[in-house]
Amino acid sequence: MGLIEAFKNLYFTSGIGEIINNFLDGGYKTVIMLALSCVLLYLAIVKKYEPLLLLPIAFGMLLANLPLANLVAVKETVEEPGLMWYLYRGVAFEIFPPLIFLGIGCMTDFGPLIANPKSLLLGAAAQVGIFGTYVGARLLDMTPWFSFTQLEAAAVAIIGGADGPTAIYTAGKLAEHLVPTIAIAAYSYMALVPVIQPPIMRALTTKKERSVVMTQLRTVSKTEKIIFPIAVTIFVALVLPSAATLVGMLMLGNLIKESGVCERLCKTASNELMNIITIMLGVSVGATATAEKFLDLKTIGIMILGVCAFALSTAFGVLFGKLMYWLSGGKINPLIGAAGVSAVPMAARIAQKVGREENPNNYLLMHAMGPNVAGVIGSSLASGIFISMLGSLVG
Repeated sequence: MGLIEAFKNLYFTSGIGEIINNFLDGGYKTVIMLALSCVLLYLAIVKKYEPLLLLPIAFGMLLANLPLANLVAVKETVEEPGLMWYLYRGVAFEIFPPLIFLGIGCMTDFGPLIANPKSLLLGAAAQVGIFGTYVGARLLDMTPWFSFTQLEAAAVAIIGGADGPTAIYTAGKLAEHLVPTIAIAAYSYMALVPVIQPPIMRALTTKKERSVVMTQLRTVSKTEKIIFPIAVTIFVALVLPSAATLVGMLMLGNLIKESGVCERLCKTASNELMNIITIMLGVSVGATATAEKFLDLKTIGIMILGVCAFALSTAFGVLFGKLMYWLSGGKINPLIGAAGVSAVPMAARIAQKVGREENPNNYLLMHAMGPNVAGVIGSSLASGIFISMLGSLVG
C-alpha cells in the first residue's frame, strides 16, 4: 500500500499529472505551447531561421510552460522567484537591447552611408511601413475581434523596422505584456525576409530598373568615420532624447570600432558580450510566453500586422527608390530601397541577389548597405517618436 501511495504522490506532483488533471481547465493550452516551442526549435535548428535568437526564445518558451517547474515564478507570488524572473530584469530594466546595439555598432561599417548620404532618405522611407502598421492596428481595434490600444499599436508597429532589439525595447516601454509575442513575430518574420521581400521588389520594379548598375562609392576617410557616430549621437540626443539610448549605444559601438585604439573592447562587444546578452535576452523573452499571455486573438492580430509591416516597409523603400531612380536619370537602382528595413546585412544581400538575377554584372551590396544602416537608425528614431508621443499614457 505504501508503494502505491508513493507512486500516487509522484504522479500528482509531476508535470504530467498536472496537465492531465487540469486538461480542460488550461492543461490543453500548456500542450499547445510546448508543441509551438518545439516547432520554433525546428525552424531555428533545421530551417536555420534566425537561429541565434529564435533558438533561445523557443527554449525559453519551453521552460516557461513546463508545469510545476516554477522557472518563471514571479516575486509577487512566491518567496523565491524562478531563474527566468532574474534574467528578465535585463529586459524590464532596458539593459539587454541597448547592449545588443553596442555589439551591432562594433560589427557595422557606416562607410556606405557616409559615402552616399542620400541613402538616409531610403532608410527613412522604409520606416513609413511602421507608421502605416500603427494605423492598421488602430483600425483593427474598431473591429469586434481585435483590441489594440494606442500603446499596443505602437509597440506592434515597430516590427516593420525588421529590428528585433528595437521591437523588444519599444514593447518593454509601451506594452510589456506583449513583449514575447512581438519578439517571436519580429524574429520569425526577419528570418522570412528572403521570402517576403523579393516578390514585392519584382512587382514594383521593371526589368530595366532592376538591371541598373550603380557607380562605385567613394572612399570614406577615417576622420569621417570617427566624426559620424559622435555627430549623430549629439544630434539625436538633442532632437529626440527618447531615442538616445539605442542610437547612442549603436554609435558608441561603431566609434569603438572605427577609432582603432580599442581593439580589445571591439572584440569583446562584438563577440563575447554580444553572445552572452543574446542568450539571456532570447531565453528571458521566450520565458514570458506563457499560455495565458500568448494564446489569444491578439496574438493572431500581431502576426497579421507583423507581415503587413514588413511588406509595407519593403514597398515604401522600393517606391522611394523608384523616385530616386527617376530624379537621378536612371543612375540609382530602386532595389536598394528594400534594404531600408534594418535587417542587417540580410536585406542588403537580398537586394544584391535580386539585382544579379537581372544583370550578373550588378554589384549592389555596398550600395544597399547605406539604406540598410540608415534603417537601423531610422527604426530607433521611430521607436523614440512613439515613446515620446505616447510614453505619458503608460500606467
